[in-house]
Amino acid sequence: MSVACRGPRVAIMQPYFLPYIGYWQLLSNVDVFVVYDDIQFTKKGWINKNRFLLNKNPETFSLSLKKASDYLDVRERELSETFDSERMKLLRRMEGAYRKAPFFEEGFDLLLEVLEYPQRNLFSFILNSIEVVKNRLSINTKLVVSSTLGVPRSLAGQDRVIATSKKLNAKEYVNPIGGLELYSRQAFENMGVTLLFQEVQPFAYDQFGHDFVPNLSIVDVIMFLGIEKTKAILPDMGLIEPPVSY
Repeated sequence: MSVACRGPRVAIMQPYFLPYIGYWQLLSNVDVFVVYDDIQFTKKGWINKNRFLLNKNPETFSLSLKKASDYLDVRERELSETFDSERMKLLRRMEGAYRKAPFFEEGFDLLLEVLEYPQRNLFSFILNSIEVVKNRLSINTKLVVSSTLGVPRSLAGQDRVIATSKKLNAKEYVNPIGGLELYSRQAFENMGVTLLFQEVQPFAYDQFGHDFVPNLSIVDVIMFLGIEKTKAILPDMGLIEPPVSY
């Protein structure tokens, strides 16, 4: 049955910088993917940072930001004045970490395209990085920026998700399995939306012959598997309905 007949399958996520494979599996398995721009930036989250493999261990990399109020939205934050020099440092770190990886050129070329984006607004920068990876992985899902939908900022949590889903005439809403206890199946059904949860299937790949370190940035996956093999694992996710009691 076509998407036009059944209504789109929707997911809603924060903007993350080069996130792990599960983000891209979710993105590739829905029809519309909403990216929040009108939410408060938090230093404790992963919006502007992620992890890569360095000497067998996970290491954090990040986009440094201009000093600003802790109460600003993601779309109101800017990259630091020193980003140009920090970009070169990050590229050197990635080159040192992955230059012997089997698909180094594919991974490094993607990273170059992401980091050479000229705008310094944090949300624009991350949204562009999502577009770059999405295109490299041949994902055709439509991206929608949350603030364009007119959903009231006074709504939060489940109420905002349901309102956003209804704005898009969604028939299914998919959330990562970690949010299982945050949502009520009945509340979604009352609005004509089927609630589903994504389970990322466990998988491993060779990382220089060492013990596998999971849940690193998509850059790590591409460095070791390449674009084509990464595309092949995008459908490898399970969708489950929550118990009736939820």
